Amino acid sequence: MLDPDSGLSLTIARIVQRLKGSSLHSQLERQARGSWEKRILKSLNSMCTELSIPLAQKRPASEQKELLNKWNEMGTDEPDLSLFRPVYAPKDFLEVLMNLRNPNYENGDQPSFRNHLGLIQVPLKVKDIPELKEDFTELGLNTGQLGIDDSAQVPPEFFENEHVRVGQKVLAEQDSAAAQQYVRQGCPTALRADLWALILNISNHPEDILYYEQLKSNVIQHDLLVDSLIYKDVKLTASNDDYYFVFEDYLYQVLLCFSRDTSVLEHFTYSSATPPKSYIRGKLGMEEYAVFYPPNGVIPFHGFSMYVAPLCFLYHEPSKLYQIFREMYVRFFFRLHSISSHPSGIVSLCLLFETLLQTHLPQLFYHLREIGAQPLRISFKWMVRAFSGYLATDQLLLLWDRILGYNSLEILAVLAAAVFAFRAVNLMEVTSLAAAEAVLADLSTLKVMPLLQIFLFATVT
Repeated sequence: MLDPDSGLSLTIARIVQRLKGSSLHSQLERQARGSWEKRILKSLNSMCTELSIPLAQKRPASEQKELLNKWNEMGTDEPDLSLFRPVYAPKDFLEVLMNLRNPNYENGDQPSFRNHLGLIQVPLKVKDIPELKEDFTELGLNTGQLGIDDSAQVPPEFFENEHVRVGQKVLAEQDSAAAQQYVRQGCPTALRADLWALILNISNHPEDILYYEQLKSNVIQHDLLVDSLIYKDVKLTASNDDYYFVFEDYLYQVLLCFSRDTSVLEHFTYSSATPPKSYIRGKLGMEEYAVFYPPNGVIPFHGFSMYVAPLCFLYHEPSKLYQIFREMYVRFFFRLHSISSHPSGIVSLCLLFETLLQTHLPQLFYHLREIGAQPLRISFKWMVRAFSGYLATDQLLLLWDRILGYNSLEILAVLAAAVFAFRAVNLMEVTSLAAAEAVLADLSTLKVMPLLQIFLFATVT
């Protein structure tokens, strides 16, 4: 894990004090991001030095042949990964976000924000419940929902049969915009894979399959340090998960190919992050010898493989699974581990979660805060992983339906707040962070849609 960098918040504060005017937020973001990205790269490089392993090297012919032969059963491989450690975990990232400060506002520019008692201290604009109700109209109590109206107690002719018929029509017409609108009420299980592919504009043409094969060839030929980080992450997370362990081989294939995919770099043009760079051996500091590392610009963190795992339930053809994951990543998931002021960025989601709790469950919020159990310390990991590995898979897919339908990750913060609301009675009785974590340790029995509906539409605001 990363070494704590206590000077980070101080440095940011000094930098920000020198910056005034409208570009303050973007300058603050840039400086914080720069410090964080340097820490990640430093951690990676120090691992290289400690283990005397290069960042990248060509595999010997014998090793290439062996990897090619076991490509579909990499899960049986048991390399010694005891010396490798994740470059960072969500809790390291949370510490960085907690240290973000904007001294201008501390000086009283925005009095309303001074009442915010959460861990996030950057005053971004987030929505309140009336605005969220308006945004998520289709989740209302009077609209049919998969995740509620398809339960055993509701006759299928009331909603489910007609919803399936409409879904088949949307697919027949290949209308991406209609599909996006449709999935706001949830996807029938049999249609989900095709509807998501339609929304994400994934068609799996022969050239797409060829591209995937080229990435695979690159994996066979070159050994990267991040390969060991990917192996380690899958072993630590998905391999131990009751739902996902069967997909271990798929996860290696997708994530190893993903690390080589330079097309992922394009997302950095609309992301605020900067892809990490390294230098060709012996050319340290010489910019013309700088190369992006890993080639896709994304260093995996602890839990990264859980972005892929749920998709394995829907797609069994590796090149299509790969394309779906890559598109989900560059549209959504990258925002969950990079610093930005985007409404779907993790900083805004954290602030939205804390604001919803403080506003609508003030007693619970103050109680948890008083006993040293700031709610965000518990919910952060759920949001960073888009709840993957925490919810039952059928519920997770219903949640991701709505992410695709609304083209927004804000629903993650709403669900996190709804979970606290649901367990509020038990949480009011705890007296420590450990006890609060125990109350919220198992989310696998929760039903996503009733929680969201009750929190947004059945709560008096």
